[in-house]
Amino acid sequence: MQGRHEIKHSISLTDYYVLRQRLRAVLKQDKHVGPTGCYMIRSLYFDSYDDRALKEKLDGVRDRDKYRIRFYNNNTSVIHLEKKSKRVDIGFKQSASLTSNECQRIVNNDFEWMKDHDHPLVRELYRGMKNDGLRPKTIVDYTRDPFTYPAGNVRVTLDHHIRSGLRCTDFLNPDCVTIPVAPDVIILEVKWDNFLPDIVRQIVQVEDTRATAFSKYAICRVFE
Repeated sequence: MQGRHEIKHSISLTDYYVLRQRLRAVLKQDKHVGPTGCYMIRSLYFDSYDDRALKEKLDGVRDRDKYRIRFYNNNTSVIHLEKKSKRVDIGFKQSASLTSNECQRIVNNDFEWMKDHDHPLVRELYRGMKNDGLRPKTIVDYTRDPFTYPAGNVRVTLDHHIRSGLRCTDFLNPDCVTIPVAPDVIILEVKWDNFLPDIVRQIVQVEDTRATAFSKYAICRVFE
């Protein structure tokens, strides 16, 4: 499994508009974006009874895992279970497709069926729910401006309008109420494989910023 380098920066709204114009001039927009150049993401994050994933993130643990379910642009016909892993400074992601019925059963804590699922990641989440008490914790919504660059397999994203479902885990319900959190925060993420091309490195340089460990999941949990 190929690991990916990743850096994150929290940037200002002014920097966002300037950077978005730079990126549009050189990089390609993701093929899934609409006319606005962005798409909506809804994620449902899992954690243990003692909030292990949240505590590891806040404590800066370098080797950690987290599970989430995700869909895009309110399209529940394509849903993915994802496992994000961090090993020192390298990120890894595994993914498995779920039907809307399977997703709803997980939300309802009906998970015994998962132990015989065809995909190993679904079976792994089952063991986490059975043995470690993993449960859906909160919904995280946000808008993403995504860009790609072929050399280095680079992906640059600008995430904004972050919203929290608080304690709501009714993931497939379009009427689930979410509230804005960190309204002034915009997250620049840069991911690449073996090298980051100089042209991209120069474009994403923003004055008076530094790498940050900002977590959309963590900030949404703060507002519970």
